[in-house]
Amino acid sequence: MSSIHQDPYHELRFPVGEYIAIKSPSTEQIKEWIEILRDFPKKLESTLQGATLQQLNWPYRPKGWAVKQVVHHCADSHMNAYIRFKLALTEDRPTIRPYFEDRWALLKDYQEEDLQSSLDILRGLHARWSRFLEGLSKEQLSKEFIHPEHGKTFNLAENIGNYAWHCRHHLAHIEHGLNSGGIYL
Repeated sequence: MSSIHQDPYHELRFPVGEYIAIKSPSTEQIKEWIEILRDFPKKLESTLQGATLQQLNWPYRPKGWAVKQVVHHCADSHMNAYIRFKLALTEDRPTIRPYFEDRWALLKDYQEEDLQSSLDILRGLHARWSRFLEGLSKEQLSKEFIHPEHGKTFNLAENIGNYAWHCRHHLAHIEHGLNSGGIYL
């Protein structure tokens, strides 16, 4: 029996499917991913428009994060990603610093129901990040970093795909949480 069938919440955990890396994406694929990154803050704000405080506290699955925690996580995760890109471009295959996302989600700032500061971060960061990515050469896109948590090396081109998926993944979590009626509390 596969592990997918053993996890009754697999579809709630991975509503857009699990991430599948593309080590050598085409130029067209990279452009598509950059557009997803550019559009994410606008789509996120549109999805959250009219959300009540009660809805922001609804988790997207049993034992999952509340909608507000997912929004704050996106801001923190994407800041870390942008820094990792810059490290890879300015150092020789740096080992990046992982962090405990699950522990960050328990900190006081993730309990904030006012999402404006995280939305502001995402709006500015994604505008800057997408412009930055558009200017990278093929050689720069092949630059790598080492992720010690996974024990693997990742190139920047494939990592753009990872974060495009991350945007879609968490946007789906937020939509599901907002529409859940709080059934997972």
